[in-house]
Amino acid sequence: MAAILLAEDDDSMRGFLKKALEKAGHIVVDAAQGDDALNELQVREFDLLLTDIVMPIMDGIELARRATDIDPDMKIMFITGFAAVALNPANKAPAEAKVLSKPFHLRDLVNEVDRMLAAA
Repeated sequence: MAAILLAEDDDSMRGFLKKALEKAGHIVVDAAQGDDALNELQVREFDLLLTDIVMPIMDGIELARRATDIDPDMKIMFITGFAAVALNPANKAPAEAKVLSKPFHLRDLVNEVDRMLAAA
């Protein structure tokens, strides 16, 4: 069981992801935008940040950079329909971050999360 911070601005997607991860036994705190997620990072510890890239106010890449400043050991996974954005070195996304491209099956997400956490 891991503590996961989920940052996703799409309400229905966030709900589906949270439910799937909780069903897999994880504790999930969710946020609708990057700045809300950053507030959560400042008050508790997480094993994994699972974040969309394209969000209002603070995008997922900026959130991930700030998250690794707070906790360099935190695992980062991006979920996005714009994988090339995350993979662009100019964005300075954390080097160890995993990218899962939308659309994906919820089972694939859970498997990738479990694989990342097991490698810790």
